[in-house]
Amino acid sequence: MRDAQAGWHIMIIEDEPSLAAIIQDYLTQAGMTSEILHEGHRAVETILKRKPDLVILDVMLPGMDGLSICREVRAKSDVPIILETARVEELDRLLGLELGADDYVCKPFSPRELVARVKAILRRQAKVQAAASGVLADAEASRDAANAAGQDGLWLDEERWSVTYNGQDLALTRREFQLLAILYKRPGRVFSRAQLVELAFSDDADVFDRVIDTHIKNIRTKLRKQASGVDVIRSVYGVGYAYEEPDT
Repeated sequence: MRDAQAGWHIMIIEDEPSLAAIIQDYLTQAGMTSEILHEGHRAVETILKRKPDLVILDVMLPGMDGLSICREVRAKSDVPIILETARVEELDRLLGLELGADDYVCKPFSPRELVARVKAILRRQAKVQAAASGVLADAEASRDAANAAGQDGLWLDEERWSVTYNGQDLALTRREFQLLAILYKRPGRVFSRAQLVELAFSDDADVFDRVIDTHIKNIRTKLRKQASGVDVIRSVYGVGYAYEEPDT
């Protein structure tokens, strides 16, 4: 992610030209640069190529809908995504967040509020990245020592925001990495879903317990795929989750 002092670059994917122009004007006034796409076709390719700091993504788009775009982008990138939606049903909101969206706004919305959400997400991300070096410093030192000794196991790399098991990259998303890091630095401690929501999604008031369950399920799936069935996350029925050191 670019240094905030250099100006954030936002990609707006919105099929209403007038609304897209208004959003762009407000972002410009806030000191950010932006670009606009008016359809979903080639949106995934453009996002991955241009690497914006954040994407504002309309759910209803010609060519490819926003939820599909979100799903494909999130499989390859952790770029923050804010969904715009006129569909206010809880299932639509929840689905968007489970696909990896960082926030959503319901149409009609205030452009000022949208810009405030953009700033909050990017500032929070910068703080999380800065804090990660302190949170995972001990884990990094242990990993280096173990690698030097020729040992394997589960290791979190805070510089690359990656997790490996026996040298195999688990390809976790940013949210999955954050959740695993919280559990990883306190082996054996049981965190409730509410605590995980607060720690990993502190500014997202509409994140539900099911979102935590979905991310944990995804972490386990990726771990089992790369680590021959190893599961380092213990479920505590009715309470939450804990990290257990794997047998190596």
